[in-house]
Amino acid sequence: MSDSNRGVSQQGSQTTFAEPAPSGVGEIPTPRQRFSLQSLMRGDLGFIPVLFTLALITLYFQVTTTGVFLQARNLTNLTQQIVVISILSTAAVLVLLLGEIDLSLAAVAQTCAAIMAVLSVYQNWNPWLAILAGLLVGMVIGLINGFFIAVLRVPSFIVTLAGSIGYAGLLLLVLGRQTTLVVRDPTIRSLAPTYLNPVLGWGIPLLVVALYAVSIWFEQRRRSQVGLPVKSPTQLAIQIGLAFVVTCVIIFLFQSYQGVPQAVVISLGVVVVFWLLLKKTPFGRHLYAVGGNAEAARRAGINVVGMKLAVFALASTLAALAGIMLTSRSTAVATQISSTLLLNAIAAAVIGGVSLFGGRGSVWAVVLGALIIGSLDNGLDLLNQDQSVKAIVQGAVLLLAVTVDAVVRRSSPVRGK
Repeated sequence: MSDSNRGVSQQGSQTTFAEPAPSGVGEIPTPRQRFSLQSLMRGDLGFIPVLFTLALITLYFQVTTTGVFLQARNLTNLTQQIVVISILSTAAVLVLLLGEIDLSLAAVAQTCAAIMAVLSVYQNWNPWLAILAGLLVGMVIGLINGFFIAVLRVPSFIVTLAGSIGYAGLLLLVLGRQTTLVVRDPTIRSLAPTYLNPVLGWGIPLLVVALYAVSIWFEQRRRSQVGLPVKSPTQLAIQIGLAFVVTCVIIFLFQSYQGVPQAVVISLGVVVVFWLLLKKTPFGRHLYAVGGNAEAARRAGINVVGMKLAVFALASTLAALAGIMLTSRSTAVATQISSTLLLNAIAAAVIGGVSLFGGRGSVWAVVLGALIIGSLDNGLDLLNQDQSVKAIVQGAVLLLAVTVDAVVRRSSPVRGK
């Protein structure tokens, strides 16, 4: 198999990198790709199957809950419920794009949140310094994981499994004999439950849409300059217009209840930052290249060890942020690590279309995957279903997503994509 089939190609003395897999937001399939079983099996339809699944789930719960599911209050609760999963799933996406896995993310999240809480409650640290300390501890943990994986070449499954056990022990050590530590600092407690005022509630999302439109324009201009195919003005207008309309509808629903939740803005901000990082920077192109074929990337001059160290450091830092947001929402940190937190984070990424085999996927998969996981959880709660039913349904959805990923990988003409 040639290197060019794995995201990296060498032409003479010049090395070029293929564009990331077609998984960006709002990408429109070509006429040959549209709505055929073959294109579905190859994964050419991008987010369309995931959006269709989300629409079916939404319709089902809207009917079975007699209209409660799409009420502004419930949608606000739903989006707040998936904030932690979204941030933690972003961390999982980074690692999965490398073709690796991190089983310690949930333990890292709880441990870093506990360190922040102890510094705030017992040491009376400034809340922002305590938050920064928690994030820095997360980064250090990620570097430790990355060292064993990238430098010593120990399988990531073993390293992070051992890490999850060790960090759970560190969590017990940090909290001492307490099973729960209540955080009383108003700054930390206000991170998650606060709502933006109407001006910011409308201004920030619309600014993001404007930046999205500008980025599309620059992208099309760059493609045109190098002779690559570009979308027609009609396609671009539809793409940007759809993003604008959807954003306005969502903001209107939020404003009709209590406003746009600050936690939602933080989680979407994380997604946007890492989308730009992966889509618009050499770091992102190198990440896709390493995930597609690490050996080919190394021969092309990419520092594979450095990439893995950076990715695991970023992933654990994001896990720390997820733990801090969880603590803010629950106003406490506990010694018991949620058994479903890690599963839901990985499930959200895979359901959104990120490959478990590396080199394929988008950070926007986090939003769609988390919405599907959160919608199932929220809808089943509205129907008063038992926890056992929720676990069975979520497990079945995850199994289906992994099966589709495996089938797409086998059916793709570009192996490892």
